[in-house]
Amino acid sequence: MTPPFRPPHTILIATSSAYDLAALQQLLSRYSFQVQAVSKGDNALQAVAAGGIALVLLDVALAGSAGFELCRRLAAASVGALPVFLLSAAPSDEEGERALAAGASAYVALPLRPAELARRVLHQLGVLADTPPPPDPRLAELVVNYHAMLASSPDIVLLFDLEQNRLIDLNRNACRLFGRDETELLQCNLLDLCPQVQPDGRGSAAALAAQVAQVQAGDIRMFEISFLHSSGRRLDCEMRMVALDKAEHQLMHVRIIDISSRKRAEALRLGQNTLLEMIARGAPLAATLDKLIRLIEAQSDGVLCSVLLLDEDGVSMRAGAGPSLPPAYLHAFEGLAIGPTVGSCGTAMYCKHTVVVADIEHDPLWAPYAAVAAPYGLRACWSTPIMFERDQVLGSFAMYYREVRSPSAEERRLIHAASHLAGIAIAGTRREQELLRHREHLEELVAARTAELRQAKDEAERANAELSAALAKLGSTRDELVRRGKLAALGTLVAGVAHELNTPIGNSLMMATTISERTRVLRAGLAGGLRRSALESYLAQASEADEVVVRNLRRAADLVASFKRIAVDSAGSQRRRFRLDQLLPELLQELRSAHPGAPRLELDIEPGLELDSYPGPLEQAVGNLFENSMLHGLAGRADGLITLRAHAGTDGEIALSLADNGAGIAAEHLARIYDPFFTTRLGSGGSGLGLYITHNIVTGVLGGRIEVDSAPGRGSRFTLHLPANAPR
Repeated sequence: MTPPFRPPHTILIATSSAYDLAALQQLLSRYSFQVQAVSKGDNALQAVAAGGIALVLLDVALAGSAGFELCRRLAAASVGALPVFLLSAAPSDEEGERALAAGASAYVALPLRPAELARRVLHQLGVLADTPPPPDPRLAELVVNYHAMLASSPDIVLLFDLEQNRLIDLNRNACRLFGRDETELLQCNLLDLCPQVQPDGRGSAAALAAQVAQVQAGDIRMFEISFLHSSGRRLDCEMRMVALDKAEHQLMHVRIIDISSRKRAEALRLGQNTLLEMIARGAPLAATLDKLIRLIEAQSDGVLCSVLLLDEDGVSMRAGAGPSLPPAYLHAFEGLAIGPTVGSCGTAMYCKHTVVVADIEHDPLWAPYAAVAAPYGLRACWSTPIMFERDQVLGSFAMYYREVRSPSAEERRLIHAASHLAGIAIAGTRREQELLRHREHLEELVAARTAELRQAKDEAERANAELSAALAKLGSTRDELVRRGKLAALGTLVAGVAHELNTPIGNSLMMATTISERTRVLRAGLAGGLRRSALESYLAQASEADEVVVRNLRRAADLVASFKRIAVDSAGSQRRRFRLDQLLPELLQELRSAHPGAPRLELDIEPGLELDSYPGPLEQAVGNLFENSMLHGLAGRADGLITLRAHAGTDGEIALSLADNGAGIAAEHLARIYDPFFTTRLGSGGSGLGLYITHNIVTGVLGGRIEVDSAPGRGSRFTLHLPANAPR
């Protein structure tokens, strides 16, 4: 089989002299030509015989004798016609005539600028046959210098000659943008690359002319404009034009940024918001899916989209939307059951994952249905299942193309985004339908329930009358119980007071009665004369009685003072600011002095703790706790320890605790320790009012709360939670 013909693309330079090959190579490479250099005639013949040589630049010094035999040999070694340019460093008319006689296509005098030589080569090869006359050599030299700069630029850069109204230079990024090769683009002007009308309705000629005029007036312009790809696809771009300051030329530097992706992304974002608003408003499902499909089709050239829905039976497919596909094609799948080989959509719904079919005609999944797609020119189909809550399939979203192809990463993201939005819309519609069914069923239930409620209402009214009477009776009963509770509490208190006072008053009365009787006896014996021993006995008994009476009356006075402290308030207490690290050590010193046999004491007071409160009631409360530990917890204990701690708590509170390592409190007594007159040391000096008074002080005057932690054998800990500022 004969291989396909490929046009020669190499320019051969045969010279033994130094020459600026880099500049020439740069100019010719824009037209897909390469430059090959040799320094001997034999090497030139070998290169031509090997093929691929489009034109030879031959130095007359290597061409042979006066007849330039190498020129003829090169022509003979070539398969086709081979143009030969003879280069002469000492040109003459006679030598020029001999060169043409030897078959040379041109006789070129050296030195020659690379730009001019490149132009003559391209003209000889027919590349520039239809172009305007060559520009001024100085302009060509400018192009050579400018091309070196823009060729390495990451942007899309063009150089535009306003006088000739054509592009004179560009980089490879421009070729990629427009889908055209460099040769084709250099035959164009800017208007050739634009559609006739811009998206805003203006003609491209008028839009460009207005911008160019402002650039020529000295402005640097950046604006949006649409170009056309060689395939006809619209390119949304930003273009910046700057006039170059060259007095002898009217040149314009053009930089182009392709913003098509950005425009599509913005359109996708706005379209998604619109779709979500439609879903939120409860727009019809058909309209929502139609809007979604048109949005996705605008994101990818040549795509045709469809949505197939899965019936609630979980098996049958039905048409959902496909505004760009023929209706007959969509309805061909109506009622078809999903399965592992049912095209792209049926398989995707069955397998619950994306199915990509790059070639419908030859893919086994489409074997039974290829004939359905063929009349419409559909060649590729990618389908993604539309899922709800990860496991329930609602349908499929498909993207069709009329050429064999596979999806790019961006297209995969696009189809997944589309299926997600479709899932939201379909699930929302199904929920609305389900709510409608529930609403209808609810109306039936309401009707039935209304009849029951009417009957219940009558019964409730009768019961209400009975309840009203019962409530009235209950209210009076409650008031009576409250009254009785108050009387019972008062009775308990009075009984406690009477019990506590009865002992000292009874003792005093007994001793007073005894002394009264002895006094009567003594007075009766006074007439018969008293003996000294009788008088002394009487005086001794009187002194003892006096001591007992005074002691018991003081005991009664202390009890009365305790009773007065039961109803503690702040009216008689002095409020001031004080520091605990000053108040508590002084208080414990007094308590230790009052109890010579006091146990070991430990203090842990955080420095600087200050209260705006009532120091007197606080001292009384701590003193009561100390007395309680001495009397109940540490009685008879040689290794007793009382610990007093004060630290800053949470929410501006201060935690003050007094703990001992004594006997502890039995569980059955913990609930009653704050009751008045409750004591486990009855008859041992305890009145049962200490903790009751302490509780009233802490919760009333100081505005805090008290907690206890105790168990038999583990000691007791009372913790006072006090606000830094007591209530007023």
